[in-house]
Formats: sequence, C-alpha cells, structure tokens
Amino acid sequence: MLMIRIIHQHQLIMFKRRIPCLDSYLDKVNMSLWPRFKMVFDLHLNSLRNANIKTLWEDDVHPHYVTRRYAEFTASLVHLNVEHGDGQLDLNLERLRMAIEDLLVKLAKMFSKPKLQTVFLINNYDLTISILKEAGTEGGKAQQHFEEVLKSNIAIYVEELLLEQFSSLIRFVKSRPADETAANSEKASIAEVEPLVKDFASRYKAAIELMHYDVITSFSNFLCGMEILRATLAQLLLYYTRLSECVKRINGGSALNKDLVSISSILFEIKKYSRTF
Repeated sequence: MLMIRIIHQHQLIMFKRRIPCLDSYLDKVNMSLWPRFKMVFDLHLNSLRNANIKTLWEDDVHPHYVTRRYAEFTASLVHLNVEHGDGQLDLNLERLRMAIEDLLVKLAKMFSKPKLQTVFLINNYDLTISILKEAGTEGGKAQQHFEEVLKSNIAIYVEELLLEQFSSLIRFVKSRPADETAANSEKASIAEVEPLVKDFASRYKAAIELMHYDVITSFSNFLCGMEILRATLAQLLLYYTRLSECVKRINGGSALNKDLVSISSILFEIKKYSRTF
C-alpha cells in the first residue's frame, strides 16, 4: 500500500509538471502492485479466519498480541488511505475487522467465567481503539465499531461486578415497578427490605473496596479502568437510591431510617476511590 501511494504521488507531480512521458509506466506499476497487495491482505485475513484457537489462547485477560498486530496494521492502512477514500480498501478493512472480532469472541469463550470473558474483550477493544487514536487518524468505521462494542461490554461488566456483591438488592430493585405510586402497584413489606438495608449498611464499604481491587487488577488501561469504576459506583448509587425510595413508601418504613446509608456517605466513598485509582 505504501508503494501504491508513492506511485500515486508521483503521478500527481508529473501531472502538475505536465510531463506525460511516464504515465504508461506508472500505470503499469500501479496495476501490478494492487493484485500483490490484495494477495498479501487476503493472507492476513485468512490467518485470522483459520487461526487455531487452542494454540493462541492464553489464560490471561490482558490484550492478546494478535490484537496489537491487527490494530497497528489497520492504523497504518487507514492513515495511508485518509486522503484517498479508497472504497475497496475500506471494504477489505471491514472484512479484517469482522475476522479479528470473531477471533476475539472465540478466545473469550475459552475463559470459564463470563466476567473474565467480558474483561478480556474490554481490554482488547480498548487497546485497539487506543492504537487507532495514537496513529493520528480518525480510525474509520473500525474505530467507531469498537467504541460501540466497548461501551456495551462495559455495561455488561458493571452489572456482573455489582451482582457479585449486591445480587439480592439488585434483584429486588429490578422486580419493583419504576413507578410504585401507581394504583395497581403492590408495595413492598418491611420483611422484604429490612435484610437488604441492613446488609448494605454493614458491608457496602468493604464491597466497594473489593470492586475497586477487581477493576485495578483486571484492566490494562488505567484510564479505561477509572471510567469503568465510576460507572460501577454510579450504577450502585442508582440501585441504592431506588431501594431507599421504596423504603420511604412503606408503611412503617421510617423504622429503618437508622439503618439507611445516606447518599452523601456513598458519594464520599465514590470520590475517595475515584481519586486513588
């Protein structure tokens, strides 16, 4: 591709100088380079499609070396194509993107725990995006796609992490209607919410610390980890706020006020871990 772009630049120079004597030669060179590029590109593509998953798999959630190779290769091609808008190259890059994504999903499935699968995908998607950005290009459609799948996998990880620590609270909150003031909505009872309130009050600080540790040991990119931690704690705050509102609507719920953790206390913990990450 580099040679193709050099030939193209020479053609532009010759055209501006009105020297047509090398036109036919440069056209022939260009025509000979494209089939060669297509052949080499297809070799890269087939190497991903036919990769041996068992050979490539490593019991490590950090970015795979194949991901870095793909990202650097794609970034170089996108950079060379940024001023040319070659539709054929864009199509080939899309095929390559689909192949690497399929490979990463297969590698992720080798992990026994769903959360580890998600962490592996997040680390690899984040690395790909970082390399495309560092290359000084917009990254094209590939970067946009990886940003979308990264966002969706972060949301999955946040829920998985919270379920490990607050599964009962989350199940209760999700089982309640969003608008409990409706006439046909059945209010919760003290017996349902009291264990949840007391359990949260007794161990929310320790649980936040465990989630903080999980995040900093799982993700290679600290900035990405920071965003994930904030998203996790923000979602926790949302769940607990809904629980608190539910308690306030219960007849006799004021008896649990002494056990309810104030929102300001939770915000303090969020700020503390956001600063120290």
